[in-house]
Amino acid sequence: MTTAATNFVRIHEMDAIICSPSMAALMAMVVRVAPSDAAVLITGETGTGKEVVARAVHAHSRRAAKPWVDVNCAALPEHLVESELFGYEKGAFSGADTSKPGLFELADRGTLFLDEIGELEPKIQVKLLRVLDGTPYYRLGGSRKVSVDVRIVAATNQPLEQRVKEGSFRGDLFHRIGQIQLRVPPLRERPEDVAALAQYFLEQHWPELRLSAAAVEALQAYSWPGNVRELRNMVLQSAINAQSGEIEVSNLPPEIHAEARTEAATATSALPTADSGTAGAGLDEMEKQAIARALTQTGGHQGMAAEQLGISRRTLSRKLRQYRLETRGFGPAASGGEQQYFRAAVTVPITITSRQGEAVVETANISSGGMAVQGIQNPFQFAGGVSVSFVIPELEKAFSAQAQIVWADATGKAGLRFTAMEEADATRLNSWLQTKRTEEGWSNSQ
Repeated sequence: MTTAATNFVRIHEMDAIICSPSMAALMAMVVRVAPSDAAVLITGETGTGKEVVARAVHAHSRRAAKPWVDVNCAALPEHLVESELFGYEKGAFSGADTSKPGLFELADRGTLFLDEIGELEPKIQVKLLRVLDGTPYYRLGGSRKVSVDVRIVAATNQPLEQRVKEGSFRGDLFHRIGQIQLRVPPLRERPEDVAALAQYFLEQHWPELRLSAAAVEALQAYSWPGNVRELRNMVLQSAINAQSGEIEVSNLPPEIHAEARTEAATATSALPTADSGTAGAGLDEMEKQAIARALTQTGGHQGMAAEQLGISRRTLSRKLRQYRLETRGFGPAASGGEQQYFRAAVTVPITITSRQGEAVVETANISSGGMAVQGIQNPFQFAGGVSVSFVIPELEKAFSAQAQIVWADATGKAGLRFTAMEEADATRLNSWLQTKRTEEGWSNSQ
């Protein structure tokens, strides 16, 4: 069985979701700052994927072929932090039977990732600052100075600015490690990523399962206090509860669909009620009109429109997906339960155009919702919306569409999702795909 395309960027052995505009912008920033040697501080709540972003910085840097060394500062016992970071000589303390290089030496000419750096005690903060300023240091119990060339990438879920004001974190160290600061948004601020992340976790562990449209809607309405880690655990738990090939709302943990019901009730009470001009319209039509007016008045800014309507950003995103599913277009919501999972393998040239430039690559497969391509050297050049054009030889027909690059990997392959296509072209493409589907022996249940 062929599964839906997963929207991710592969960074060595790790995957980063970039379906949402906020994550696409973050990864584009990563590509811009990675080639420098400036220290990077990554902030964000627990479970948002700070380590994935840190690895992306290393993977796109000039040090990518050099060592990557990571340490969780919070996991190191207090009495071992100094010896782990800076190493020790034989006999430096009881049990030091041999000399050992520290993590700084192991990361020489590469990248050292200090996760949860806010947990470092003040004494270590002082020594760390001196090393970052290029001062050679001694191993614990040593008499020979050690010099290293290391780029520091640090991460924290703590408000370090507040810690500096309180005196528990050195201000000079904060400014040294925060030459460049990147914030990873929590999952509740990027509902577009929820469905893709959930499907990705299923493909890793339960590839035969998929999420129903209602389940996706419930997941996207949830606030995710535990962020991506919580989503992964809940998806796997729901997969165990599923009785068929599809995960339904009833299979989700109670707190998810309970919060979804609360959100729906809040949205219904917040949106305008019927007046004499709309008395004949149903509730859905009234909501659509109110949302359309708000988006028009705010120039399409969803955050401002949600504030104007008195609803949350998650609720507005869910309503937009709901109404797009009712249209005949190929908008992003087409993946929310109505997407055809069949993809026809075909290799044809495709031109991708954005504000940043143009590239001619090749398709690998095409579906009603998008396509996979190969030959993209820098997918972040095309972050955001793009225009695509291609010809299917069998039809002798040129197609054009608006699309979004939603995943890419280190080999130059990428996935595009159609966001708009002329109705006639969409009909012709669907007809061709149905023919291919029949030729390959697919049943309607696949």
